[in-house]
Amino acid sequence: MSRLDHLDWQRPALSEGQELYLEIASDEENVYIRQSDDLDHIVTTTRKKFDAWIKGAKAGEFDHFVA
Repeated sequence: MSRLDHLDWQRPALSEGQELYLEIASDEENVYIRQSDDLDHIVTTTRKKFDAWIKGAKAGEFDHFVA
């Protein structure tokens, strides 16, 4: 059993029928992100950094990455 197996992994509602999507979980200190096709590879960040990234995404700071 992994130390992260107890987490409540969330996936987007639009993931139904899709093979590839991101799952996100969190605890008191960190946010964990993994891809549906590689559940053992988990990216970990702090809640503060994740919140800053979300705010930046909502503000359009990363729009240049998509066509």
